[in-house]
Amino acid sequence: MLTGLPGPAYAVPPPRRTGGRVVYLDLDGCLHPDAVYEKPGAGGGPFIFGYPDHRLFEHAQLLENVLAPYPRVRIVLSTSWVRRYRGSIRRVSRGLTPALRERVVGATFHSRMDLSVFNDAPRGFQVWSDVLRRKPEAWLALDDDFENWPSWCEDRLVRTDPIFGISAPEALAQLKEKLYEMDVRG
Repeated sequence: MLTGLPGPAYAVPPPRRTGGRVVYLDLDGCLHPDAVYEKPGAGGGPFIFGYPDHRLFEHAQLLENVLAPYPRVRIVLSTSWVRRYRGSIRRVSRGLTPALRERVVGATFHSRMDLSVFNDAPRGFQVWSDVLRRKPEAWLALDDDFENWPSWCEDRLVRTDPIFGISAPEALAQLKEKLYEMDVRG
């Protein structure tokens, strides 16, 4: 890690896409319930356990609709799925709508990072580290993991519901408000 900065900054190459406006997107607890597990074996993959009325990526279309008025906003994946699927952003993005996939420009995890150091950092610090590398002009994060976020980032966090994700009325209203503010300020 680099020192002298508020929070961790991992010593990896800078992202290919820097600057701009960014939404840091967690998947579990944002686009579907957080109770996602992986089926064992060769045919395994993610599945939701305990919520039979829900499906993976069920709120992807909702996110696409909310982002539609903001064509300059890009997505950076801040989800454990990237580590689980060996850094494959393309594979992780498959469940997103085509319009959302086009917005994805990277992830907070990079394969050259020390996995144990990255895993030990709270989600908020993982996002902040990417902010330091990516240097977006404006950003916000969608996440149901709200513990241990750096105090200087809390106002950029849209806290989603662990089951209903961004579809929860309070989370959806806050997301729309923060996107509007980011657009006006930027």
